[in-house]
Amino acid sequence: MNTMRIVFFADTHLGFDFPVKPRIERRRRGPDFFDNFHRVLDYARRTRPDFLLHGGDLFFRAKVPQLIVDMVYQDLFEFAGEGIQTLIVPGNHERSILPASLFLSHPNLYVFDKPLSFNFEVRGAQITFSGFPCRRKSVREEFNPLLKASGWENRTDGWKFLCLHQTIEGAQVGPTGYTFRKGQDVIPKRSLPRDAIAVLSGHIHRQQVLGDLEKSQLSVPPVIYPGSIERTSFAEKDERKGFYDIEVERSGRSGWRIGNLEFIDLPARPMKELLLESWLTQEKLVNYIKSKLSEMDPDSIVRLKCDPDYKPGC
Repeated sequence: MNTMRIVFFADTHLGFDFPVKPRIERRRRGPDFFDNFHRVLDYARRTRPDFLLHGGDLFFRAKVPQLIVDMVYQDLFEFAGEGIQTLIVPGNHERSILPASLFLSHPNLYVFDKPLSFNFEVRGAQITFSGFPCRRKSVREEFNPLLKASGWENRTDGWKFLCLHQTIEGAQVGPTGYTFRKGQDVIPKRSLPRDAIAVLSGHIHRQQVLGDLEKSQLSVPPVIYPGSIERTSFAEKDERKGFYDIEVERSGRSGWRIGNLEFIDLPARPMKELLLESWLTQEKLVNYIKSKLSEMDPDSIVRLKCDPDYKPGC
C-alpha cells in the first residue's frame, strides 16, 4: 500500500435554525448546513476514500430535537453501510457527548466517546486514529494524560493520526486573524506527539493548516483544520467553506507523510454589511436600502450597521 485517503470535515452544526415546528414561515439557515453535510457525504460516496472523519460539533447544541438526531444519524448509518469507515469526535456544542441512538451501533461507525484508539488494516498497512472528546478549559494541563489514556503509545508502527476538537497554539480566527497562543483551553504545539502523521482537528471555523506538511519525523506534526461547512457568523463572512481530501503516502522506507492535501469548496451563503451613513435622511433611507440590496446576491444575509453620527434610522 503506497497511499491512503481521508475525507475530513467538521463543525456541521446540524439543527441550527431548523425548527421542527416553525411558528413563522421564512427563509432559514438550517437547510444550508444540511445541504453541505449531504454534499460531503455524496463526494465521499463518489470518490471512495478509505475513511471519513468528522472533527466535532456534528450538532449545533447538546439538546437537539429527536427528529433532527434521527435525520442525521440515518444519513450516517446509510453512508457507513456503503463500506467506508466513519469516525466522529464529539465537540463542545454537544458538550462532548453525542446523543445516544441505535444508529450509532453500525460496525463502520466509530465515536471517540472517551479517550480511544481505533486500529485498522487497509491493504496490508496498519492505521491508527487516536483521540478524545472535546475537553474545555483544562485541556492544556490534561492533554498529556488524555493522550496517554487514548492508547497513543500502545501503537508504534503504521500510520498514526490524532483526532481532536480543540484549539491548538497558532490557530487563527476572525477577520483580524486573532491568533491563539496561551490559555487553559489551548494546546501548546510542543505537546503534540511527534510520531503523528498529522493532527486532524475541528473547532476552529477558519480552514487552515498549521506547520509544515513536508515535516521530518522529528518535528511537530502538521495540524489540519477543515473549518466549518457553512458561515455561522459575520466574523466568517469572507472565509471559504468546505472540507479536505487528504492523501497520505509512503515517504522513504519507513516514513509516511501528507502527499496531497486538497481543499474542496462548498457553497456558502453570502454575508454582507450595509452601512447607514450620516447623510441619509428618513426620506432617503428606504430607497437607499432597496438600491443597495438590488446589487447583492438575493440569497445574501444582510446586517445593517449605523454610522456613529447617523440618527434617523437608529
